[in-house]
Amino acid sequence: MGKKNAIYAQSGGVTSVINASAYGVITAAMESGKIGSVLAGMNGINGVIEEDLIDLSREKPEVIESLRAMPGGAFGSCRRKLKDMDKDKAVFQRILDVCAAHDVGYFFYNGGNDSMDTCHKLAQFAKANNAPLTVVGVPKTVDNDLPITDCSPGFASAAKYNVISMMEASRDLESMARDSTKVFVMETMGRHAGWIAAATGLAQITEKDGPHIILLPEVPMDHGRLMAKVKATVEKIGYCAITVSEGAQTPDGKFLAESGTRDAFGHAQLGGAGTALQEMIKKELGYKTHGALLDYCQRSARHISSKVDVEQAIASGKKAVELALKGESGQMAIIVRESAKPYKWSMGQTSAGNIANAEKVMPKEFISEDGMHITQAFRDYCLPLIEGEDPPPFKNGMPVYLRLEKHMAPKKLPAFK
Repeated sequence: MGKKNAIYAQSGGVTSVINASAYGVITAAMESGKIGSVLAGMNGINGVIEEDLIDLSREKPEVIESLRAMPGGAFGSCRRKLKDMDKDKAVFQRILDVCAAHDVGYFFYNGGNDSMDTCHKLAQFAKANNAPLTVVGVPKTVDNDLPITDCSPGFASAAKYNVISMMEASRDLESMARDSTKVFVMETMGRHAGWIAAATGLAQITEKDGPHIILLPEVPMDHGRLMAKVKATVEKIGYCAITVSEGAQTPDGKFLAESGTRDAFGHAQLGGAGTALQEMIKKELGYKTHGALLDYCQRSARHISSKVDVEQAIASGKKAVELALKGESGQMAIIVRESAKPYKWSMGQTSAGNIANAEKVMPKEFISEDGMHITQAFRDYCLPLIEGEDPPPFKNGMPVYLRLEKHMAPKKLPAFK
C-alpha cells in the first residue's frame, strides 16, 4: 500500500506568518518519508470542494523555501463556513470524494475559530463514514482570540507592527502639538477581543509616549470619562494619542462603528471606530485630530514580523504533521507557555472542537482599573511574543516576495454543483 497524500489549505483573514505555517506543514510532510505528494486547496476549502488543487511537487524548491517569509495567503484564503453535517452532507461527502480521488489521507486546515469548526465537523464526518482521512488544524489569527493556546500565530507580528506604528506616530504628534494636532487616533483590528489594541500599550514607556488611552471591546466606552481623560491628558502634556479597537462598544452593546453589512461568516462588518471617535473629540473638545486606519497593513507587514511569531508559526505547522502521522484526527496544534521569565514555549494539542466558534477575550487582570489601558501583567505576557526580527531578503531597497506558479493537479471528478 503506497503512501497517502496530503492537502493543506488556508482560511479566514490572513496574517504575515500564515505562509510560515504552510512552510512548516509542507516541509515536515515532505521530509517525513510517510506522506506522498502534498497538494494545496486553492482559496481554502473552496479549492477542495471544487477540486482546484495545487500540485506542490511541481513548485521550485526556492519558492517553497520562500514561503516562510512571504506575506498574504500564498494559496488564497476563504471565508466559507460549512453548515451542520446533516444540512451540508453533500458538501462534506464531496470533500471525502475529492480526497479519495487524489489518494489523500491527511487534511491540514490553517485558520481560526470558524476554520476549526470546519476541522471538527470534517473529522467527525470522516469518522462516521469510515473514511481514511486524518484532519488536523493549524492555528492562525491576528486577533489572538483562540482559547487554550497561549497565543495565536499571526498575533505577535500584528502587535509588533501596531506597537511600532503607535510609537512613531506619537513622536510625530508630540512634534506638531503646539500649533496643530492635539489628538491622534489609531484604529486596530479586534472585533470582540482587544488583544491587538492592548498590545499598542507596550509603546508607552514614559508619560509622554502614546497611547495614553486604549479603548477595548471588553470595556464599554464611558463617554464622559473618556472625554475628561482626553482633555486632562492634552492639558497636562500637550497632546493625547489614542488606540481604539474596531470592536469598541457603547454601554448599550452597540459597536462604535458598524457598517450594517456582514461577512461570509455572518459577522458584522466593522470599520470606522477611529473616525467616529475623532468626530466626537472635535465636536465636544474642539481639538484638531488626525487618525490612522491600518487595516490590512497590520496583518500583512512581513517586513517587521516578530521572530518568535515566525518560529511559532512554523512549529505549529510541523506539530500538525506530527499529530496527523499519529492519527490524531480532529486535533489542533497549540502553543504552550512553559515559563514567562525566561520565556520558554513548546507545542501541544487540543481538540479542534474546543476552539470552534469560541473566543478568548482579554482577562480583567490585563486591563487597567479605569478600563482604558493595560497592566504590568499584560506587558509580561505580550513583550516576549514580539521579540526578535526575522526580515525577508531585500533587493534594491525592497523586500523580495516570490509567488507560487500554482500548477494545478488534474481533476478526476465531475464538477460539483
